[in-house]
Amino acid sequence: MSDNFNLKQLKVKNIKVILFDLDGTLLNNDIDKFLSHYFKIFSASLAHIQPPEKIFKHLMVAGNAIVDNDGSAFNEEVFWSTFCPLLGYPREELEAILRDFYKNKFPILRQYTSQKHGARQVVQQTFALGYDVVIATTPVFPSTAIEQRLKWADVADFPYMLVTCTENTRGCKPNLIYYKQILENIGYDAEACLMVGDEDRDMVAAHLGYSTFLITSPRTHLAPIIPEPTYSGTLEDLGKLLQSWK
Repeated sequence: MSDNFNLKQLKVKNIKVILFDLDGTLLNNDIDKFLSHYFKIFSASLAHIQPPEKIFKHLMVAGNAIVDNDGSAFNEEVFWSTFCPLLGYPREELEAILRDFYKNKFPILRQYTSQKHGARQVVQQTFALGYDVVIATTPVFPSTAIEQRLKWADVADFPYMLVTCTENTRGCKPNLIYYKQILENIGYDAEACLMVGDEDRDMVAAHLGYSTFLITSPRTHLAPIIPEPTYSGTLEDLGKLLQSWK
């Protein structure tokens, strides 16, 4: 058993980049409750255009278009090119409404999240040890929504190499296009990267050669086809592992 552990240490001792998922990994988030309320207040913000139930359906269509993005366009463009025709409104007018929504309504959703014990400490430690750090969160939200959730997690004030969002990403978890694009953006090979997350969609990065660290959460259910995580444990365990490589 110890020999196997040592082999794994050897395999990942040249890790240069730590990629963190956000929800469930660095931020406690009851995602079902969170999204339920998100859809409700989002639809209400556009109720003067169409009934909320129609807005909800259109938002789901646009969200699914992002999930199905083949990498040919940024997620932001996929969203607007899908959403605007459904509502029959120009992008400029809708953007103004959504800017107000994310500034004044989205913060209400903070009550459905909470800071995760050890999150700030491990991120701080990761930087202190000299690793490059990426926030590899599912890019279905614009940067303002992700920046706010980073603040809710108390990890917003770090010089991340990349924070994936709709504006800078083409593709979406669990599509491997998403993970390939991150490598292109940061200029590292997969073998230099450790993906830290709590779901299938995080662990699939192993198919490209990423090492993986599974942080279990209430929504962790790995399908049999998902590669076995290189490591698993708590955020504290992750910190100890990173320290052991230095």
